[in-house]
Amino acid sequence: MAFHLPQLQIGQPLACNSLTVFPLYSEASKPADYQLADEAIAATTVVVQEVSEGGSVPELLVENTGACRVLFLEGEELRGAKQNRILNVSILVPAKSKLKVPVSCVEQGRWRHTSRHFGSGKARSSHSLHYKLKSSVTESLKREASHRSDQAGVWQEVEKKQAAFGYCSKTMALSDTYDNLADKMTEYRERLKYPEGAVGVALAVGSKVVCVDVFDKPATCQKAWDRLLSGCIVDALDGTAPAGQVDAKMVEQVLGESKATAWSEAPAVGEGQEFRAEFNGSMGSALSLDEAVVHMNVLTPPV
Repeated sequence: MAFHLPQLQIGQPLACNSLTVFPLYSEASKPADYQLADEAIAATTVVVQEVSEGGSVPELLVENTGACRVLFLEGEELRGAKQNRILNVSILVPAKSKLKVPVSCVEQGRWRHTSRHFGSGKARSSHSLHYKLKSSVTESLKREASHRSDQAGVWQEVEKKQAAFGYCSKTMALSDTYDNLADKMTEYRERLKYPEGAVGVALAVGSKVVCVDVFDKPATCQKAWDRLLSGCIVDALDGTAPAGQVDAKMVEQVLGESKATAWSEAPAVGEGQEFRAEFNGSMGSALSLDEAVVHMNVLTPPV
């Protein structure tokens, strides 16, 4: 099966300091039926926990007792249990099922239960951490058809971000960095509200497009909007962005390269089909179901 990126239109940009947001629009398509993980966790139809009492750093157990499949987003944080994790890949967990999912630790200094189950952190990794995650998972798929990440590299990126803000967390938790910046992040969220009808977003920090996300329907993009922006807001706040600002032509270039490249199918963790791509240093991953692009993410290389 081949992967086809839908035709996208770039909307009017929104900006706050060094962060520029380009909403993406697409013609109506037949979307997939699913619920987002944070909604299912809040409704208690999905439980995320350690795989056993002893636990396993690179995997968690998801039990979906609901009648609807559930979407977990790559790079999204889960907090609780023995240590906080992030998702290594976007996953559709089937209804009425149990599934082990690949994750990475973003809290190096804790290995004890603070809760039995995980809650949604409602945040996503910074660009450099997300890029490290995606590139190492892509390499792992090439070597051994697994979704393992470079865990040491992930921890290093968490430490770098804390050092950038002169902040030290007792357990080296990514969540502590975000919580410490919560007040400063509010200004960005208030000025960069979701624009009606957008199915995706291209994010630029300073003079560089860093990230593109596309979903199969506006409802998903709207619900995920704040967490999609969260990592890049943190990047904008650390003051290391290259000077300048991005225009629509630069976004068009990334979208054009994404559309022109050959995407290779990879083994999906849950339902649907997974695809991967590499071009000019950029890394892409996509999850589709019945030819609908449930979630596509492209990351350009860090500066």
